[in-house]
Amino acid sequence: MAVAWPAFLVAGVLEMMVFAVLDPQMLTLFGEQVDWPREAIYTISFFIFWAMLMLSSALTLMLARPARDVNGFDHPDAVQPPADWAPPEILK
Repeated sequence: MAVAWPAFLVAGVLEMMVFAVLDPQMLTLFGEQVDWPREAIYTISFFIFWAMLMLSSALTLMLARPARDVNGFDHPDAVQPPADWAPPEILK
C-alpha cells in the first residue's frame, strides 16, 4: 500500500490535468483516429498512469533501502592511521 495508494492519488490528479488540456476524441494512435468511447480512453489512460507511477514509487523504495539490507552487511569501518602518525612535511 505504500506504493499503490500514493500512485493511485497522483494518477487521478494527472488524469484530470491531462484531460483538462486534451480532448480524448482528438487522440490518434499510429496515425489513425482513436474511435473508442471517452470513458474507455479515460480508463485506459488512468491505468497506464497508475502503473507507471507505481513503478516509479517501487523503484524509489528499492533504491532507498539501506546498504545493510541490500548487501547483508554494514559498511566496513574506516581505516584509521596509527596514533603516532604525522603527515609529511609537504602536506603541512
